[in-house]
Amino acid sequence: MSLLVVGSVARDTIRTPHGEIEDALGGAAVYFSLAACNFTEVRLVGVVGDDFGDGDIELLRSREIDLAGLQIVEGGRTFRWSGEYSEDMNSRETLSVELNVFEHFEPVLPPDYISSSFVFLANASPATQLSVLEQVESPVCVMADTMDLWIDIARDELVELLGRIDGISLNDAEALQLTGCRNLIDAGQAILDMGPANVIVKKGEHGAVLFTASGVVALPAYPTGRVVDPTGAGDSFAGALMGSLTRDGSVDEERLKAAIAYGSVVASFTCEGFGTVRLAEIGEDEINDRFLKYCESLQISR
Repeated sequence: MSLLVVGSVARDTIRTPHGEIEDALGGAAVYFSLAACNFTEVRLVGVVGDDFGDGDIELLRSREIDLAGLQIVEGGRTFRWSGEYSEDMNSRETLSVELNVFEHFEPVLPPDYISSSFVFLANASPATQLSVLEQVESPVCVMADTMDLWIDIARDELVELLGRIDGISLNDAEALQLTGCRNLIDAGQAILDMGPANVIVKKGEHGAVLFTASGVVALPAYPTGRVVDPTGAGDSFAGALMGSLTRDGSVDEERLKAAIAYGSVVASFTCEGFGTVRLAEIGEDEINDRFLKYCESLQISR
């Protein structure tokens, strides 16, 4: 089965206590794709300017990521973001955002993409996400990401989206903001009531919580000894999660738990290097080795 992702492709400048990189490959769809390609065929829809490097395109193609949906705007400039992390790496300040060609991005799916079985709508305006949803035919599973900005300025469209998709991935602060709840468990249930069958609340270094009609499951993050750069960890988490589900070909609670575990494992690799560097290096064997260690660490006996 095939996996479609629609989202940003960017150039990032990142500063952490461990150093700095400038104008590096980034964007939600890129992190997602580099994670998901270890599990399944990935189709990427995004937009860049003609300043986007041939080397980066070749990197993505070398991982067998389908770029037929990557729009290149002649004379345009690629989306750029820069940020700096605090000394303890627990907070981040955005220093600059240049939307450039991404500001007026209107995703158009190539004909072959319309029948994609699994679809992930990476962080974008709910209106943009809904426009993609209108183009796909009978997908097995559609999941989406969001952020505080859209909860603030496009809540009605976001609630409409939630009523039409199978799952949502968001962080704990966003879950509380969206619902107005003070308790995360209440917030997860409130989002389920908005329509999606699955709600995944990300808690960073503390793991993730899965909400379904049958209950609540909390899974820890994979313990990472050295965090160099957390940028893209949430997107690579989503990529591995959706890649795992696509490889399995269906969605149920047991598969979702395994998919979250894979997401945690792949996100841990992302944090070990700047930008996409570490994520672009890893392969299936490394992921499976760490996944087995993760599963073994969760075995509990009386």
